[in-house]
Amino acid sequence: MADEFMFTLTGTDGAARTGEIRMPRGVIRTPAFMPVGTAGTVKAMYPDQVKVLGADVVLGNTYHLMLRPGAERVARLGGLHAFMNWPYPILTDSGGFQVMSLAGLRKIEESGVTFQSHIDGSRHVLTPERSIEIQGLLGSDIQMQLDECVKLPASEEVVAKAMHLSLRWAERCRIAFGEQPGKAMFGIVQGGDVPHLRVESARELVGLDLKGYGIGGLAVGEPQHVMLSMIESVEPHLPREKPRYLMGVGTPDDIVEAVRRGVDMFDCVMPTRAGRHGMAYTRAGRLNLKNARYAEDLSPLDPESTCPASNGYSRAYLHHLVRANEILAMMLLTWNNLAYYQDLMAGLRKAIREERLEDFIAQTKEGWEKGERERKAG
Repeated sequence: MADEFMFTLTGTDGAARTGEIRMPRGVIRTPAFMPVGTAGTVKAMYPDQVKVLGADVVLGNTYHLMLRPGAERVARLGGLHAFMNWPYPILTDSGGFQVMSLAGLRKIEESGVTFQSHIDGSRHVLTPERSIEIQGLLGSDIQMQLDECVKLPASEEVVAKAMHLSLRWAERCRIAFGEQPGKAMFGIVQGGDVPHLRVESARELVGLDLKGYGIGGLAVGEPQHVMLSMIESVEPHLPREKPRYLMGVGTPDDIVEAVRRGVDMFDCVMPTRAGRHGMAYTRAGRLNLKNARYAEDLSPLDPESTCPASNGYSRAYLHHLVRANEILAMMLLTWNNLAYYQDLMAGLRKAIREERLEDFIAQTKEGWEKGERERKAG
């Protein structure tokens, strides 16, 4: 394994890229989907299952872990890797998105954010420096700057104010992070749905010479075409030799389209959350196992998948588990969904290396559309 953080491109196809992030704890193959382990666990999954599916890195959440069990406690217990039995790379977000979503429970100032815990109402202060300190105590390998994320739609004035505050916080985070061999801190491009603000944010962050760059503040209420146009605005201004991370995104279609536009990393709660609510992602699109049409359907979720949850149980059985509110339903559907997401990423990486990405995307979307036509007809 590499002693330093290194990103190497191994193939391109148009704007799309495939490559490797090498770190002391392992190699992250890109494009990469990072399962979300909010509170130190990918919900309804064992850590070894997550790894076997093809995940090279998981995401931990600064906000939730600082509140429970506490960053200092995690540090005393050996750090997040040992705590959750995941010896591979971990990326932690800064806590900014969760804090900003608290609306009536927080106050934003130049120094940072004061907020009340959603758990017990206790008061906390999260500054750029404290966010980096917490992520360091957790022992994460890739740390994100604290930023202000604005829910869209919003006025250009509101978006600009948040973007400039995020830039100032990025500089403070960079200083607080300092030099940590083998680890990385990423900045976050903000600017809402205003192209010139996105470009300004990207250019200023690149001037800080960070190890990677997140694209934040998207998938927060805007249509897909707006999200994609913001990626297109930003991509030419981000260094080719550094990874790009579209934060909190998203659906399989969102991921495919963002990869097409040069994005390298993704995270989203969607596959795990959907699995807990009776939804399955497959090569034939998304299936709602609550639907009575599956009550006597003996076919598996996805016969082409190598995942036992996808090919080893009938849709009828899964429908029964969902309707009976059995825990096994959540486990199997989450397992299936993460398998599908990781298979999708592996397919994208292979297609980019072989310079046949457009064919792969067309075949993938045809599978979704064919499945949807059959469900409507049936």
